Parts: sequence; structure tokens; C-alpha cells
Amino acid sequence: MESLAESLPIRLTITSQIQQIAQEQGRTLVPLTDDLALLESGLDSLCFAILVARLEDLMGFDPFTSSDVSHYPVTLGDFISFYKNAAK
Repeated sequence: MESLAESLPIRLTITSQIQQIAQEQGRTLVPLTDDLALLESGLDSLCFAILVARLEDLMGFDPFTSSDVSHYPVTLGDFISFYKNAAK
């Protein structure tokens, strides 16, 4: 089981990028909680495309292209876990 310190960098990177993109795109975010449905976050599809591209630049990988995705993340917690699992 990973420690909070190990999981924090990915979580912090994702949430800070979400906040930055929302600001740049003039979007209003709701509070970012693990059970937040991504479609209800306040971001649109362009924002998510920007997010995935930026995360690939920052982390050096794109879990959507580097794995066999059987289902896409639905909540913010799923999205963060998806990146954490791909980083292992």
C-alpha cells in the first residue's frame, strides 16, 4: 500500500493543473473531491484534452495510450488512481 507522501505528488499535480486550466479557460470549478464526477467538474472536453496533454508533458506518460483501457475514469478519484497505477 502506498503512503500518502507517495500519492500526493500525482494528486497535487493533477488538481493544480485542473485549477490552472479552469482559470485559463474561464471555467468555474466545483470543489475537487474524489467522488466528483468528471463531467460535473466544470471542465469541458477541450479542458480535459489540455489536461491530459499537460500531464503527459509533466509526468512523461499518457495512461490512455500506454495501456489497454477497458473503462475510462468517471470520478476525480478514478482519474487520479488511473495515473497512479500507470506510474508504477
